[in-house]
Amino acid sequence: MSTACPVQHPTRHLGQFRGQFRLHRWLLAVCCVALLAGLAGCATGPTIRTDFDPEANFGNYQSWAFYQPIAMEESGYSTFLTDRIKTDVRREMQARGYAYDEASPDLRVNFQGIVQQKTNVYSVPQTDYQYFYSYRSRRYFAVPVWYDQTIVNQYREGTLTVDLVDAARNRLVWTGAAIGRVTRKSPQEQAQDTDRAIAEIFLRYPYRAGSAQVVPAQ
Repeated sequence: MSTACPVQHPTRHLGQFRGQFRLHRWLLAVCCVALLAGLAGCATGPTIRTDFDPEANFGNYQSWAFYQPIAMEESGYSTFLTDRIKTDVRREMQARGYAYDEASPDLRVNFQGIVQQKTNVYSVPQTDYQYFYSYRSRRYFAVPVWYDQTIVNQYREGTLTVDLVDAARNRLVWTGAAIGRVTRKSPQEQAQDTDRAIAEIFLRYPYRAGSAQVVPAQ
């Protein structure tokens, strides 16, 4: 009959087992990091969400101007990012055939940027080992113990929203938002991200000036 009992004092054999299992867990951790890095590298841009007024007749809209005041400039002054967004919006609206008309536009374009603190909670499977000594075989052996480790990750999430407003009714008819994590970047990188976000948002806008026909995204 075999008898096994847990022990409190390790021996030379126990040290060898622990060394092997530490190496095993280190290799597993390296593989997980490599996998996560690969998945992170697959991210191609921000998440885009859009909505529209089903009662709006987009065939009536041929001209546009910026909303006054722009939500992102409520402080009373512009920044290099708001100027960059304006340039991007002008390019996108012109590409769709809309004429800029400050005096009497059909549409007014507004935009806003918001940063929020977010918390992400998830579980990661972990493995640990308990060591026992067998008096029959006169050696230590390990028993794996599986459990989930809870990870709490806090990060900042930014949302850039572009609104198209019916100027005559002062009513929102289309909105698009780019959502993504906010990290520290240089002004040049911020400008590139802004260009990319605005382009991605307008890629989901399916109309051209004077037409209510939906144009498939390119």
